[in-house]
Amino acid sequence: MTTGAQTPRSPARPPRSRLRTFLPLGVAAWLVLEIWLLVVVAGASSGFVVFLLLVAGVVLGSVVIKAAGRRAFRNLTETLNQQQPGTPPEAARPNSEGNGLMMLGGLLLILPGLISDALGLVMLLPPVQKAVSRYAQRTFERRLRDASPGTLGDAFRQARMQRPDGKVVQGEVIRDDPDDTPQDPRPPLTR
Repeated sequence: MTTGAQTPRSPARPPRSRLRTFLPLGVAAWLVLEIWLLVVVAGASSGFVVFLLLVAGVVLGSVVIKAAGRRAFRNLTETLNQQQPGTPPEAARPNSEGNGLMMLGGLLLILPGLISDALGLVMLLPPVQKAVSRYAQRTFERRLRDASPGTLGDAFRQARMQRPDGKVVQGEVIRDDPDDTPQDPRPPLTR
């Protein structure tokens, strides 16, 4: 038996976002579709061919990720070496963008499955990278415009207000300062 008040619960939960509702369903559908497609290809050819396709995807994805990482690191070191104190930065180099999308394409190639391999290969095409990059930039700028101004502390406070844990700890604050001299004894805590 416990004593004390029950933890208050908020009367209405905030509604779940559409992403939190449909993302697990989408992932499950993707997995089922990938497995079904692998079984169909294995039935049409053989299991060894499917194994070779999966190994080739892993190898190709690793090569793509390694190349994109090296290119990004090379661009970073060139930029840091070219920067001199007091000089304006130069214009962006033509091959300095798209490393993140190349890495995403490589990651999709590494994931087992034929649909993810096809999406990974499509992500390696420069026109697709430019289109995805423009879309992501527009979405990011729109979200920044729509966001309310404030500090990071305001965001934490707002998140805390929306999802409070409801627990209150009874206690007393005791300050130990060296220049404080106790005037009289404190009354006992009663509860």
